[in-house]
Amino acid sequence: MNPVEDRTWTAERVRALGPTCDVPTAGRVLGISRGLAFDLARRGELPAKVLSLGRRRVVVVASLLEALGYSPERRS
Repeated sequence: MNPVEDRTWTAERVRALGPTCDVPTAGRVLGISRGLAFDLARRGELPAKVLSLGRRRVVVVASLLEALGYSPERRS
């Protein structure tokens, strides 16, 4: 695969992450650094829903898709 294509986050590629993803992955999808993604998630300012599971934080992929302007549901 072309390295440029590998960094392209299409709606289908984001949906393929599953129902949730980790904060660094959400940061890559949004085009921000890992550190900034964690900082925004901690402050409740990441433009997607973040769930705290004990000490772990995960990002809801459907809300990440909405933040990117995509429909969270798959289209045939």
